[in-house]
Amino acid sequence: MSYKNLNECINDLEKNGMLVRVKEEVDPNLEMAAIHLKLFEKNGPAVLFENVKGTKYKAVSNLFGTLERSKFMFRDTFEKVQKMVELRNNPIVALKSPFKFASIGIAAIKALPKKGSFSSAGFKEIKISDLPLIKHWPMDGGAFVTLPQVYSEDIDKPGVMNSNVGMYRIQLNGNNYELNKEIGLHYQLHRGIGIHQNKTNKKNVPLKVSIFVGGPPSHSLAAVMPLPEGLSELTFAGVLGGKRFKYAYVDGFCISLDADFVITGEVFPNENKPEGPFGDHLGYYSLAHDFPLMKVHKVYAKENAIWPFTVVGRPPQEDTAFGALIHEISGSAIPNEIPGVKEVHAVDAAGVHPLLLAIGSERYTPYLKNKRPQELLTQANRILGTGQLSLAKYLFISGDDTKDINCHDVRDFFKHVFERIDLTRDLHFQTKTTIDTLDYSGDGINEGSKLIIAAYGDKKRELSKELPKIIFSADFIFDAIILMEGVIGLSLNKFSTYENAKKEIQQLAVFISQSKNDFNGIVQIVIYDDFKFVANPKNLNDYVWVTYTRSNPSHDIYGVDEFIENKHWGCKGPMIIDARKKPHHAPELKILPETEKAIERFFKKGGSLEKWA
Repeated sequence: MSYKNLNECINDLEKNGMLVRVKEEVDPNLEMAAIHLKLFEKNGPAVLFENVKGTKYKAVSNLFGTLERSKFMFRDTFEKVQKMVELRNNPIVALKSPFKFASIGIAAIKALPKKGSFSSAGFKEIKISDLPLIKHWPMDGGAFVTLPQVYSEDIDKPGVMNSNVGMYRIQLNGNNYELNKEIGLHYQLHRGIGIHQNKTNKKNVPLKVSIFVGGPPSHSLAAVMPLPEGLSELTFAGVLGGKRFKYAYVDGFCISLDADFVITGEVFPNENKPEGPFGDHLGYYSLAHDFPLMKVHKVYAKENAIWPFTVVGRPPQEDTAFGALIHEISGSAIPNEIPGVKEVHAVDAAGVHPLLLAIGSERYTPYLKNKRPQELLTQANRILGTGQLSLAKYLFISGDDTKDINCHDVRDFFKHVFERIDLTRDLHFQTKTTIDTLDYSGDGINEGSKLIIAAYGDKKRELSKELPKIIFSADFIFDAIILMEGVIGLSLNKFSTYENAKKEIQQLAVFISQSKNDFNGIVQIVIYDDFKFVANPKNLNDYVWVTYTRSNPSHDIYGVDEFIENKHWGCKGPMIIDARKKPHHAPELKILPETEKAIERFFKKGGSLEKWA
């Protein structure tokens, strides 16, 4: 659908029963986020807050909360965009099917950014304090922009066609930011904007940054799309939105003429301030760390501007649906980037980066009688050296010759791996390396370890679907649960120190070693503390979230009858993962009881959200 602005999109969704209005006054301090979370959990509609305390502007959330709603918004251009991305990922397809792709080049040309007039766009200058200052979680450092389009240019190649538009979180107030004059930008230097900043730093000049909020929904999606090399976010936004991206320059800053709000400013070399904490998409807070400081130049808003936002937290959340939409559009470019790799799945329920599942291939050794991972290990290292995939902590990889496996079916993929794994051979550690900035399970920010689990070949075992009865004879085990076939969870004491943990798990390993036959069908044991699992073999969300976000492979993996041979670690019995919360872990996200009680008024009889109680 070709929306001229965000308001047209909202009216279209409402007309089709996909949006609800909240007319009562709502507090941007925690209430709006809590309402969003409750509606998303119920698979509810987008929500327009018409009366936000402390601001004259309306706000909207959950626009992309379901894949169906997202595809509805882009129903007129969706297939065209899929073809364009396919063509950029694999240009040879145009030679094979020239008529299928003939219109794509024309569409891209027609979608090129278009320069317009700032004076006729309807902007008025305002202040940061005039905006809806939405605080999402109790421990957040302040109010954040969660659906921004952050625009920057390459100082050596200026102009919109060499620009970068990314979605990096923005802190508007709190900490020691000077209100209306300073805001915080959270991004890593390997991102597009980070590359631009690195260049301006070397020249000792500030980087000019523009933050667009609102506008047609295609602009938000363009900011998060992993686009093929050479495809501009602004052109993509034009094709997806069915309308050219209009822009102008004011005081040397690029302005999106279709945005609802624009914040301009400069990032000076080596000027940082603490940003955060922020309730993040792993389900925990990312803590306060120094990040680039942006000195505000001017803030603009249109008269009837609407502020879009989302709420991130323990997945699945709205960004989960965002990810599904991206996958629908772009498919997987991995086979073109990494020879032999068929598919990679960053598991959303585990917070994306902590856990990757991959399907590779053993193409050169089909004659071997004893099949084992060989080329898979080369492919695994290539995966961990590719873009955002390099942030992964656990990578499970298997080949596809033995059966038709799908790494997007998490349970089936794990079952396939656990049936084939040789625990004496197939665990490969990388220590003292980088992990995701938001993952606090390691030694420090960005510091931790990785584990490649490569399993291939014939089925070696039947996985147990029941708890070994002997478990209940151990007085140091407080509780036990089957998490899936071949995987059990055991509750021990809360974690105190790594020294004590080693002693506790050695005791457990000896106990299991003495009863090996009872554990023949068990491959993995997860140690947890006071977490209450929902035991459901078809829904592994609890298992993957607890296990892979709360463990650091080098520190938290043990094994029954473990050994080191020629610097290779393995075990002869089940592997044990200590997934208890550690003192250095970031707190998990929880809505305050008083906030839950406060928002009940919206869901009571006569309230705007009565239907969604």
